[in-house]
Amino acid sequence: MAEFQFTKPGLNSVGQYQQSGIPYISSSWYITSDVTGVVEVEFPTVTKFVTIINQHSGSDAPLRVGFSSLGVTLNNHCFILHNGESYTGEFRVSKMYLLGDGVNSTASVIAGLTNIELENLPNNWSGSDSIYNDGIG
Repeated sequence: MAEFQFTKPGLNSVGQYQQSGIPYISSSWYITSDVTGVVEVEFPTVTKFVTIINQHSGSDAPLRVGFSSLGVTLNNHCFILHNGESYTGEFRVSKMYLLGDGVNSTASVIAGLTNIELENLPNNWSGSDSIYNDGIG
């Protein structure tokens, strides 16, 4: 008798991005501006979308957001969110990197997760990947 063997979803499994994401929320991240303290937010599976919120109140505390630690520290391959700003992008990533832009800040991260395991995206589109190096850092 034949046995069915189901394959695990991969990075190009369209259905994983068509269905609603598995919720992921992590709030009150304390983000320093010290380049040795870059915060790496690692997701349990590959994301469908990610929302980053700069929750800092009071004086302006910009937050750098990127896809590699070098992108937020040295190469300026990142985007900046000011107090109260947020950004949502349909990114399939396994990690995001946060750093205060000159001052300490606070942040929250919301994501929709897929069932795609992290081993399918081993480098998180990192700057060391020569194909994507120019835009990621």
